[in-house]
Amino acid sequence: MAPAIDETNHQRIAALGARVLAGGSIDRDEALWLFHLEASADIFDLLAWANRIREQFKGNKVHLCSIVNAKAGGCSENCSFCAQSSFHQTGSPRYGFVDPEPVMQAADEANQHGVTAVGLVAAWKGLNEGPMLDEVCDRIADLAKSGKTRPDASLGIIKSQKVADRLKQAGLECYGHNLESSRNFFPKHCTTHTYEDRVETIGYLKKAGIKICSGGIIGMGETREDRCDLALSLRDIGANVVPINILNPIPGTPFASNPKLPPLEILKTIACFRFLLPRREIMIAGGRTVNLRDLQSMIFTAGASALMVGNYLTTLNQSVEQDLQMLKDLGLDPNWESHDFRDQDEAACGCAPKAATAELVSA
Repeated sequence: MAPAIDETNHQRIAALGARVLAGGSIDRDEALWLFHLEASADIFDLLAWANRIREQFKGNKVHLCSIVNAKAGGCSENCSFCAQSSFHQTGSPRYGFVDPEPVMQAADEANQHGVTAVGLVAAWKGLNEGPMLDEVCDRIADLAKSGKTRPDASLGIIKSQKVADRLKQAGLECYGHNLESSRNFFPKHCTTHTYEDRVETIGYLKKAGIKICSGGIIGMGETREDRCDLALSLRDIGANVVPINILNPIPGTPFASNPKLPPLEILKTIACFRFLLPRREIMIAGGRTVNLRDLQSMIFTAGASALMVGNYLTTLNQSVEQDLQMLKDLGLDPNWESHDFRDQDEAACGCAPKAATAELVSA
């Protein structure tokens, strides 16, 4: 005889989901309980509530983004997951900062497919004042003037408010800067800069009036507690877009032999992020095709409301056309109009505790 389903779990998931739907929030202990759910019946209960929360706060809209590898390889940082680090022998391409033409070509392609944003991504430690900042600002200004797509960028660590202000003046609307993992786990995948460096960067960007795209990578060997703490930190800093990447182990990196996460563990993690971040854009980015395989479409049932389309920095994705068909089949609309993220501003969302605000102000 099959074991009886524990109805108390069903009832507790429903109570937490109803609280979030009503505009409330859950605490760390409650979130950890969700992250540790094991039975498939409980996980599918969790997904169903995450889907309700997504529909409550995001409707049927899906935010699409794409990226341009604006400067490839030879990065001075030793991030253990990254094929572009100069510390690892991966055979990843290397080239300097791109000319204007490829950037505008990417903008044209994004516009043709209804993609909201194109992000310029550079493999280097960070951006300082000087000629390179001037060149970066020129590319951003070109994107902004074209009107074809929202200009985004991910340019590493920023140590000066002047740099953040220059990016804003050039027309940058959203900056990608992942926390990557929990504060506790961070030194296990990077030692050439710190978690605090990343929080400080986000503080400068927020002060400049730039929206924040910040998330992390799961499957690096972190615990469920680490994933929970990452989500809570992203709630604290007020990230607007939260990309969840799933490690795609690259030969030549220290994480090359990491076992892949089971698809249900990935979907459960997405759902837990939605419970903790009900009004944020939760974007599924790198690693979804190789890790989720036939379950890719279930990311939206699990609460995702945004998708990285087109190829990633050093690995391939499925075609944009396949992604658009997937959205159509699910009754989801990629025509996302809220470029200013105004749907995230309701005071009742409880997304930014006072302690976190103080941390960013002091950064």
